[in-house]
Amino acid sequence: MRQVRLGLIGDKIARSRSPELHRLAGALCGLEVTYDLLIPPERGNSFREVFDHCRSAGYRGLNITYPYKEAVVPLLAPLGPDLSALGACNTVTFGEGAPQGANTDCSGFASAFRNAFPGTPPGIVAMAGTGGVGKAIAFALAALGARELRIFDTDQAKARALAAALAPVAGPMAIVTAPDMPAAADGADGMINATPLGMDGIGNAIPDGVLAGRSWAFDAVYTPEDTPFVIAARARGLAILSGFELFLFQGVDAFRIFTGEDVDAEGLRRRLRSGEDPAAAGG
Repeated sequence: MRQVRLGLIGDKIARSRSPELHRLAGALCGLEVTYDLLIPPERGNSFREVFDHCRSAGYRGLNITYPYKEAVVPLLAPLGPDLSALGACNTVTFGEGAPQGANTDCSGFASAFRNAFPGTPPGIVAMAGTGGVGKAIAFALAALGARELRIFDTDQAKARALAAALAPVAGPMAIVTAPDMPAAADGADGMINATPLGMDGIGNAIPDGVLAGRSWAFDAVYTPEDTPFVIAARARGLAILSGFELFLFQGVDAFRIFTGEDVDAEGLRRRLRSGEDPAAAGG
């Protein structure tokens, strides 16, 4: 059986389900997948040191998550124009020459949105957070035909930088940097949390009071799936696109990049929901 060694580099990943997803995807495709969680501060190493170790230790590829999605870019082969404008990568493959980068958060969000709301455009969207995942979602919203994107970040310079990077590829989508989430939410159809707030069920970047009258909500956090934001949005009747859906579809795309195999998303979803992990049986 073909063996594939993968890993995830990030700071807050102890509860990540990425190892389970990729092992299950491997089982569905007849591959033996190992997948390691690599936390630089716990290892006493810098991100670069962990990355270089993986490159020399036989890893086929890595997922990259908070807070390293932008830091990894200088370590990769030159990116194409769209990915260069995005400026963040979450998927890296090793082979001949320089490591190759991709962003499956972007493609995964687009697939998750189309799967959840077939034939429905995003409309006017208010988003909190402009880090790596926020950037990817913003670019995906342009590809999905959003009418307008309103961006808020407590670091206004980051919000302005994302607006500037997005402008050349946004097409007809208007881009607004908002002074706060109430201003961003006024008249919006969709609400997005692209911040880490909500991990472990703590915190909410989007005040409950701005949710009334909105149509749909997405939270990039998937552990837990029912974050305070998702609970509040559901209680107010918004259609929910959970972080689990982004996790699933970005994982499908990343697995294809790592292995060349197309895994069935619905079959993978069923196995993830059932908690079936080959590692539990020694596989």
